[in-house]
This record gives sequence, structure tokens and C-alpha cells, in this order.
Amino acid sequence: MRLIKQIPHERFLIQLHSYNGKFILSISLDQFEQLYKVSESDFPQVDQIEALIQGTFLTKCIHRFIEMRSDWMEIINLKS
Repeated sequence: MRLIKQIPHERFLIQLHSYNGKFILSISLDQFEQLYKVSESDFPQVDQIEALIQGTFLTKCIHRFIEMRSDWMEIINLKS
């Protein structure tokens, strides 16, 4: 897997990788990560992907991270 670009953001670590004819968009926050795989042929220009990951998409990502953390805390608390 080859790192293509790290996209600056104040809250998330956003990286775009290339692997086996796919772009892998990785969005990380603390210990949690969301991955999106898309065909490189669907996005001939890397800038097209960067333009898509703004506003509403990132707002939904933060909500998913909150849900992920809640789910994780729930199973940790069940263990205790």
C-alpha cells in the first residue's frame, strides 16, 4: 500500500493510499479508523476525491466515530 497524499484537517488524520487498483481513503480519530475503498478508474484525478471529503461527509464521519466509541465503551463495560 502506497501513501498518495495526507489531507490536512484540524480534527482527523486523513490519508489517501493506493493499492491494487483502488484508492483507500483512511480517516482516523484517536484509536478509531474509517476506510473507504474506491476504484482508481472512478477517480482519474486525486483532487476529485479530496473535493468530495468536505462538509456533510466529515460531519457524518464524526457521528460514526462517536457511535464507534459508544459501542466500544459498551462492550468494555460489559466485560467488567
